[in-house]
Amino acid sequence: MSNLRLINETSTTGTVSTLNVTDVFTADFDIYKIVINDLDVTANPYIYLRFINTSGSVISSGYDIAWLNMYSFTTFTESKATNFDKIGLGWANSNASDANIGIVAYVFNPFSSSSYSFTINQSSAHSLGTGMGSLKGIGVLKKTASMGGFQCLLNTGSIEQLTVKTYGLRVDS
Repeated sequence: MSNLRLINETSTTGTVSTLNVTDVFTADFDIYKIVINDLDVTANPYIYLRFINTSGSVISSGYDIAWLNMYSFTTFTESKATNFDKIGLGWANSNASDANIGIVAYVFNPFSSSSYSFTINQSSAHSLGTGMGSLKGIGVLKKTASMGGFQCLLNTGSIEQLTVKTYGLRVDS
């Protein structure tokens, strides 16, 4: 039996500004794997994540983040921020002929109301005409509240297509 259990698969094919994935974090797991693919966008955005608490409110402050952009066509860049409004997951290119990004993120302790929620993530994307790019990032929500889900959003443009799979990671003792 696999240690990964598919909890939810959410997709959209209509133009939206955000995609909410709710009721996926529970007391059943402490670690979750989020896989984002089949992304098609209207601009060249960064893709972000915000947590949604168990009451259904999107948390839009209190994130400390850092990430490393790694490109095949230019120098690497680092970014970091404290008390930011979201967690960076990756970037996409609207000019590609098909969905052109893959993101894997791990979320730790999102349902626990007595500890912070942490993330680690990595992504890879095609930048049409210039090459490949990857992003590795970390984030923490510095609030102790029980999270039930998350929101995917962009810094510019809108989502035309997106598939998000959420897995619970069973840890055997």
